[in-house]
Amino acid sequence: MRILNATIRMLEEQRGQGVRMADIAKETGISRQAVYLHFASRTELLVATTKYLDEVLELNRRLTRSRAAKSGVERLALYIEFWGTYVPEIYGVAKALLLAQDTDEAAAAAWKDRMLAMRNGCRAAIEALHSDGNLASEWTPKRATDALWTMLLVPNWESLTSECGWSTRQYIRRMTTVAKRTFVDESE
Repeated sequence: MRILNATIRMLEEQRGQGVRMADIAKETGISRQAVYLHFASRTELLVATTKYLDEVLELNRRLTRSRAAKSGVERLALYIEFWGTYVPEIYGVAKALLLAQDTDEAAAAAWKDRMLAMRNGCRAAIEALHSDGNLASEWTPKRATDALWTMLLVPNWESLTSECGWSTRQYIRRMTTVAKRTFVDESE
């Protein structure tokens, strides 16, 4: 855990740039070889670090409400609520990986892994709408998942909150409204 905590701290401080196994070893006071005994590669370390952050932030517990929703419309709203409150907590590591991914294969792999998990959450919400017969007719589940996932991407959250000044509450409310108007069949 010391290695993972140090990696989180260093990713945030250095914006993902230049966080090497040797730097993490030095930060934790253990040898580079010891780090490699725990993590065979830097990619493995970064993927493990992002998953560890999800554990620390109790990702599964936080998704419980969305997963237990009684309808697709409710699941969609609860997933957006979860995501809107979760992004601010992972933003430091997310931003670091985003900045580093173009030049760093390990950062790109870690980011891709986390975005796949987020996409799966979007897919579950859309599939719940579809199962209820409430997915708007112009959408297939796959295309609706693609669109919802894109709407919720971290750079879009960043633009809306940092550049446009939306609060977390405004982000959740407005994105929920947009998603419902976009994906929910209103003829019901």
